[in-house]
Formats: sequence, structure tokens, C-alpha cells
Amino acid sequence: MVTLAIVAAGALLVAGLPSWLPRMVVALRMWIFTRLNGDAAIAIPGPLVGADRFKQVYSHPAANGRSRGAALSDLFWYWLSPGPEIHQEHLEPGERYYEIAAPTRRILAVPRRSAEELAARCLARVLDEQPATTWRQVRLRDLMMPVWADFYYELVFREPCPRAARELIVANANDVVTALKCCGLRHMKTRRRLTQFLIRKLEAGGLQHELPERLSTAERALYLQGTFFNTAVVQTSEATAHLLLVLAQHGEVQARVAADPDDAGYLDRVLSEALRLHPLFGVAHRITSADISVDERVTIPAGSVLTFNYPAYHRAGFDEPDRFDPDRWQRLSPHEANHVPFGVTGNRPCPARGKAPVTMKVVAREVLRRFTLYSSVAHTRSLPNRGSCLLVSRTGRLDPRLRRALLVWMRIRDRWEDVWRSLVQLVFGTYMLLDARRLRLCRRYFETVCDEDQRDSTGTSARRAFGGW
Repeated sequence: MVTLAIVAAGALLVAGLPSWLPRMVVALRMWIFTRLNGDAAIAIPGPLVGADRFKQVYSHPAANGRSRGAALSDLFWYWLSPGPEIHQEHLEPGERYYEIAAPTRRILAVPRRSAEELAARCLARVLDEQPATTWRQVRLRDLMMPVWADFYYELVFREPCPRAARELIVANANDVVTALKCCGLRHMKTRRRLTQFLIRKLEAGGLQHELPERLSTAERALYLQGTFFNTAVVQTSEATAHLLLVLAQHGEVQARVAADPDDAGYLDRVLSEALRLHPLFGVAHRITSADISVDERVTIPAGSVLTFNYPAYHRAGFDEPDRFDPDRWQRLSPHEANHVPFGVTGNRPCPARGKAPVTMKVVAREVLRRFTLYSSVAHTRSLPNRGSCLLVSRTGRLDPRLRRALLVWMRIRDRWEDVWRSLVQLVFGTYMLLDARRLRLCRRYFETVCDEDQRDSTGTSARRAFGGW
């Protein structure tokens, strides 16, 4: 009887692995990150600064430091190599930042109709290359990356994206986001291949946009790679995957959008709710350059590291915050609610905040015009499962019994993938954190280059010293 009881207990323990082990490992991983990082950061919202002061502090002029002085920066620079020192989001405020931010705005400054037409063309090109089947299982992030690789390539170079270039961009973006989610290690050879392609493209005169003259060809390539072919492709692919996954998992919402795709107001609400529940950023950090007076009781001293928690902020002040409810935005204004999916206007908002929503909605409508979407996987903010989804052609038919069986299998597979994936994230995340601490890319940069005037004209010697290459 004792043996039978032990066997039964062991069986229950193993059967429950998909539910308890991933949560335990995630908690352990976050504890390790916090301990090893050694950051005495101020969490917002948190005990010192509540959600009601989130936007006030985030948009304060003194919350403007980006990398220098935060131990977290070494890890982010490590993940974004090569070229984190030229990445727009990680430059310190000043002349260099504004010089690099200006061409980003110019490149993105295309008419809305042109951007929508380009998004539709890129999606059609990618989907037309897929096998013509009645149904198939895909990972939504993987499906969307080639679409946005084509889109941003054409924005930058004003010509259709060659297949070989698309493959380089997707490989680079996928490698970055996989490392960021601690699902795999960095593959710098993969990233360097895109860098070398961009250098050759620039040397051949393939860019019609003006970039800062004092940037070398290599720095220009790194700027394009980091801003457009890393961050833009990754973030837009993730956001679109979140939007499509909520449609796949809420059949009544999907049916309404598919039946009336011209109801722009409803799709706006669906997108707002998708990005409220699943913001692209987990935590954004800033370093204060001066004291910030929050109220008569609280003053944040200069040199503090502020960590702005988007998921916590997006759940504060909402009724049933974990429920997906697009109709809540009939009563609420995204501008007045705790909702900052593209950042805060006063502090480096996403430069594509005007173009991304309209083009994502075009892609969603076009996908629904071709397919009905179904999914039974866990939908979390970080989307480590890449959004497994069943696409069923609207011109074909899938037996409902087979569809239900496929969704059951999808759910079981996702739960067990979560077990090994959480262990992989624990091991790889810990290794990369330690490796980033060893390389000290950000801190070595600021130790070597104390201010902008001391940099050499190309930045080559500095880059080689920082391990980005």
C-alpha cells in the first residue's frame, strides 16, 4: 500500500508539472536576476511611487538617463549587440541622440495610405509563398517576422526586399528576441552577416535617406540594424502576434472583426485591449539626472534607477484587469487611462507609434480575410511560445472534430513545452546575465568614452573594445 501511495503521489507530481514547475522556475529566475544584477532600483508603480504618478515621473525631464549608471544596461547592451552604443533607444540624451533620432522620424514619415498599402503588399507576398492548404499550424511571431522585415526594408531602401535580405533580417531579429526571452543564446555570426550586408548596401549607395555625416559607414549600418531590422521588426512582429492571438482565442471578437472589417473603431478597441493586457515592454529603466519631486513627501534623488513596470501599470485602475474586454474602451480614453503601449510622449516614445497601429490593423484584416484563426495555447506578455495558432482557409473546410482534436493537442504540447522552456530560460538567462556582467559592455563604454567630444571620428576602436563585434 505504501509503495502504491508513493507511485500515485509521483504520478500526480509529474502530471502537475505543466502547471507548477514553470511558475516556480520563473520565480527562481527572477530572484537570481535580481540578486545577481545588484540593482537598488525604484519600482514604479511601487511603494514609493504609485500608478497615479507613473506618467508624471516617466515624463519628467530629469528621468532622461538611458544607459549610464544602471547595471541593467550591461545586460541590454549584451542582448542588442552588435552596436548597442549606436542604438537610438540606448543613447544618452544630447546632440548625438537627436542626430540619430531625426533620420528615424524622416524614414517613418510616409503617408498613412502608403504605409497601409505597403503593409498589405508585404503580407500578401509572404502569405502567397505559403503552401495552399486547407489548414496548417503556425507560430504567429514566426509568420509575421518576414512581413515586417519586408515592410521596414522597403521603408528604408525604397525598393522591394530581396528574399536573401529578408532571410538575413529575420535571422537577426529572431536571434535577438530569442536571447531577450532567454530561450536561446546569442549567435553573433548570424547578426554580423546582416551587418556586413548593410555595410555593402551602404557602400554601393543603396540608401536614399540622409544620415548624420559624422557616422562612419559601419555606424550607419549598426544604426539601421538596431533601429529598423532589430527593434522595429521584433516589436511589430510581437505586437501583431498578440493581436492575432487574442482574435484566435476570442471567437466572438474575431467574428465581429471579420464580418465588418471597416468598423475601425471596434478594431481600435481590440488593439488597445490586446496591448493593455500584453504590453510589448516588461520593464523600462531610466536614470535620473537630477532630483525629482513627486509630491510633498517623496523626492527621488539624482542618480536613481527607475524601473517602470508596464504590465503592473496597465492593470492598475481597471475593473477585472485580467479580463480581455475591448468594450471597456467605449467608456475609457486610452489617453486618460493607465495605458502607455508605445511609451510616454515626454520620454522617448516609440517612433513608430503613429504607423505601427494602422499597419498592424491592415495586416489583421487581411489575415482574417484569408483565414479563420484558432488557438488553445497560453497567452502571456512575453510570448515565449511564439503564439502557436491554427489557420483554417476561409475557402476550405476543416471537420470540427479534427479541429477540436488539434486544439487539444496544441494545448497539451504547449503546457509541456512550457516545462522544458522554463528550465532552458533559467539556465540560459543565468548564463547570459553572468556573461554580460563579465563583458561589461555598457560600463566599459562609458569608462573608455567619457563624453561625446572624446570619441574618435569613427568609433571603431571603442566598438572593438566593447565586444559588440
